[in-house]
Amino acid sequence: MLSGKLIAENLLNVSSSVMKKYNRIEQNPDVMFGKPVIKGTRITVEHILHKLADGMSYEEILEDHPHIKREDIQAAQHFAADYIGEEEIVYSNDKNK
Repeated sequence: MLSGKLIAENLLNVSSSVMKKYNRIEQNPDVMFGKPVIKGTRITVEHILHKLADGMSYEEILEDHPHIKREDIQAAQHFAADYIGEEEIVYSNDKNK
């Protein structure tokens, strides 16, 4: 099992490499606890993804957040896909866990 520190370091490494690709997504430790957000807002990528997962359309999200653009929603989706794609998965053979 990975230690909390190792997981945090891996999260930072993956996040940093993904962040370089997106000018609409930013991460700042002083904004939303360092979670990735739509640039210039406090709207997290996670929040956008939850809205999409709940069945909201782009238009409904844009109505809720008129200061963001369609490209911001797309950037959030691309960020999340790339983040998961770069994530290192560790399997355990321990059958007691």
